[in-house]
Amino acid sequence: MFRIRSKVKYKKTNKRRDSPPSADIEMDSDEDVNTVLPLSQRPEWSDVTPVPQNDGPNPVVPIAYSEQFAEIMSYFRAVYLADERSVRTLHLTAEAIHLNAGNYTVWQFRRVIIEALNADLHDELDLVEQLASKNSKNYQLWHHRRWVAEKLGIEAVSRELEFTKKIFLNDAKHYHAWSHRQWVLLNLGGWEDELAYCNELLEDDIFNNSAWNQRYFVITRHPKLGGIEAILDSEVGYTIKAILTKPENESSWRYLRGLYKNNMQSFVTNPKISTLCLDVLTSQVYPVFALSLLLDLISNGFEPNQELKNAIEAVVPESNSQGLDIAAMICTVLEIIDRMRVNYWGWRKNNLHSQVAEGVANLNIH
Repeated sequence: MFRIRSKVKYKKTNKRRDSPPSADIEMDSDEDVNTVLPLSQRPEWSDVTPVPQNDGPNPVVPIAYSEQFAEIMSYFRAVYLADERSVRTLHLTAEAIHLNAGNYTVWQFRRVIIEALNADLHDELDLVEQLASKNSKNYQLWHHRRWVAEKLGIEAVSRELEFTKKIFLNDAKHYHAWSHRQWVLLNLGGWEDELAYCNELLEDDIFNNSAWNQRYFVITRHPKLGGIEAILDSEVGYTIKAILTKPENESSWRYLRGLYKNNMQSFVTNPKISTLCLDVLTSQVYPVFALSLLLDLISNGFEPNQELKNAIEAVVPESNSQGLDIAAMICTVLEIIDRMRVNYWGWRKNNLHSQVAEGVANLNIH
């Protein structure tokens, strides 16, 4: 929680006297919260009669609000009921938000005031960044940030993308930040360097599943890349290289599968895919995802050669899978080496006939 100095000061700027009012107040997290000057002692609030919270005559479990919080909210209720849209109410909402950033009513009234005063929206972004540095997983904060960015339009693109980058430095899988970044790209632009940014994140951490997800978002939604089909070969090559670097990374295998989501025929007939599976199986590293992908290939009409069959048998020689067809053999091996999903692989084995028949039929259709 941000703590307010003994005197609430408005942020000093170099603006002209006729500039829009600042949307923030100066806060200090190091001062004792109890040193704040109460609103009842500030001359500018002497004309306001606070409205206390009404919990009824016999509240069952009354909340033990601090005196400061109770006072600020009592004054907020008064100006809210009076629909006062002024500089002082703008700053009052900032004080209330610093005490409870989850109060959506305060946020909404703040937006009403900002529009009425034509307040500086860049200062508003400063406020959100200040709050995010302490609690970045606040839904109201991100909703407000999006509202401000939408009003600023393309002027906000660079700052919003940089803002989310800062968040990712501390939490690479931050849901709110990724959601906001995608919203900015879709609605305001800024696609130019996004694929390169995904490359940067994956070079830093190949296991970053959020970066893989963002990469897929970019290649499918980027207005100038032409869709997956236009860059399929290069993306397959990129992903195969990533898989061979860390075959135990499920994210890259899932990404490869996603590249062929709507093109099953290419998935089955591209020799690079089956060769990748063979390379991983013969390298004697983590084989689960290679076997899983092979099972998907076979279930969609792929016919493995003898070299692949030998590689599968060599994974678990004691699996007693001799005599089984190749798909059932894969399921048996996976039941042994992937115990967490043993029931799933058993289900796949019991339904192989219908899965393969459906896969072959779909392949013939295309």
